[in-house]
Amino acid sequence: MNISLSRTLIAASTIALAAVAIVPPTAAAAAPSAAVSAPFAKKVLTPSETLASTPWKTTSARDAQGGRVALDDPAVSNFVGWAYFQADGTFTMYNLDDSPKMHGDWSVAADGSSRWIAAKDANGAVLFQRVVPIMQLDKNVFTYRVYPNAADQSVYYDIVHTRTNHVEPGTDGRGPGAHGGHGSGNGDHHFNNGNAH
Repeated sequence: MNISLSRTLIAASTIALAAVAIVPPTAAAAAPSAAVSAPFAKKVLTPSETLASTPWKTTSARDAQGGRVALDDPAVSNFVGWAYFQADGTFTMYNLDDSPKMHGDWSVAADGSSRWIAAKDANGAVLFQRVVPIMQLDKNVFTYRVYPNAADQSVYYDIVHTRTNHVEPGTDGRGPGAHGGHGSGNGDHHFNNGNAH
């Protein structure tokens, strides 16, 4: 056999084997990438899970023109405080001085468009119910809109809450904000240190 022909056959065989080794069949190629990426996949939370995933602090309010409204302004002051939404559909809220504000039941529409609460007295009787449209809900910000007069939707206030590590008052650090525990966040955000008044 000719040496030139042998070298050509060896080179061709080497290239063919390399191509097979580098470019496996599609099904075989897909399996390893799926196995590798699965452990790194993040769970997408429902709107209800997102709201229940952390304590919230009211940090700002804006009017219909986008202007800042002081949190002690009578138009928004009733909506200011700490909020703790539990996965079981109950909530507790406190004023910023940690005094009790209200408790009751809550839910969020499956599409995240609104939140309903029913505030209750100590005996479990409903004091009032409120449904508010949600303007933003993610792992760091929860904003809802209130209308002082339901008949005039040109006047409204957006009540902005941010994620906090504030421990729920009266829980001795066992609440959702205990020890800064907030579930499975990836740490790429700033916590509002609500316990530093």
